[in-house]
Amino acid sequence: MKIAKLIILAVVVVITACSKPEKLPYLQMEVVAKEVDGKIVEDTTFRTIPDFKLYNQDSAVVTLKDFDNSIYVADFFFTSCPTICPTMHRNLFKVYKKFENNPEVKYASHTIDVKYDKPSVMKAYAKKIGIKGKNWQFLWGTRDEIYALAERNYMVYTKEDNKAPGGFAHQGYLILVDKQKRIRGAYDGTVDEEVKKLMADMEILLKEK
Repeated sequence: MKIAKLIILAVVVVITACSKPEKLPYLQMEVVAKEVDGKIVEDTTFRTIPDFKLYNQDSAVVTLKDFDNSIYVADFFFTSCPTICPTMHRNLFKVYKKFENNPEVKYASHTIDVKYDKPSVMKAYAKKIGIKGKNWQFLWGTRDEIYALAERNYMVYTKEDNKAPGGFAHQGYLILVDKQKRIRGAYDGTVDEEVKKLMADMEILLKEK
């Protein structure tokens, strides 16, 4: 049996049916073509976020298991960011407050300034924003770990750039991940309407079986 694997990124697969409730698209899928009895058979699977081992603002180890049985919103930032990060996290804080009492909703903010944003720095940052409890994790890891997660898995552009404000160029997307660790939406965290759409989509996702 020969297997040819084609990975398609950022493909929106919309599943609709008149008798079924609204369902969010999937933003990453894999099409696997298999040769069976001389015929090519295609099967579609949805890519998932791989496991990781990072440290949070309390210097505690965080893995993907910490997000089990929850939907979560992921983003990439740095605490000294002079451009989009303050707006992005002000908007994400609105989301956090809306779902504050729902244990099925979590957040994962990954620093891209791994030299400066050690856990103690991010703990002060989280306190300044007004974060309480463990639902919003501020995550630190090695440069290779963080940048691989950003671009290969969450589809968010990140780059060290001396010419960029603050020394880093990155996108301000808020990435919505379902309970099976599949990406279901990407929203510009600096745009109010996009953040409202994120909150509406989270409501839909929480009802999904």
